Amino acid sequence: MIGERLNRAINDQIKNELESYYIYLSMAAYFHSKSLDGMGHWMRCQAHEEMIHAMKFFQHVIDRGGQVVLQDVRQLKTEWSSPLEAFQDAFEHEQFITGKINELTTIAREEKDYASEPMLAWFSDEQIEEEASTGKITDELEMVGEDKSGLLMIDRELGQRAYPPGSPFGPSAVGGEDA
Repeated sequence: MIGERLNRAINDQIKNELESYYIYLSMAAYFHSKSLDGMGHWMRCQAHEEMIHAMKFFQHVIDRGGQVVLQDVRQLKTEWSSPLEAFQDAFEHEQFITGKINELTTIAREEKDYASEPMLAWFSDEQIEEEASTGKITDELEMVGEDKSGLLMIDRELGQRAYPPGSPFGPSAVGGEDA
């Protein structure tokens, strides 16, 4: 059985993951509106991952005999001045999420909830990847600066990211062209 304190904290994290989904989908819309479809595609893939993360926490609470209580989701931001600003925000957001995963790990250890540790270790590993990828893209965008050919090259590269099989987030799943 999951403890009340960890249950509440994971419910908070489900909200954080859903807000992550929402911000990345907002970024996808921003990039598509700027004809940067590769970056939009990358963010749609990222949104898909965040929904999966929310559902991992959701299922963990259920499996442990806790209660999932969904909270209101905030719209964090909808406009950016540049692709660089959007990816800087993504990097900062991933750092925020890393801090929240660390807080969950601390609570689990304080409650001696050893059954939650493997899941939280998976999320810790995932956050290393999330920060590394958004940080690298931010660095690349800083390097190209105002060079439009460099921006287009990064856009094309990011468009190569694969959706998980059967993803409802790809344009082909809703009858559109994939990026």
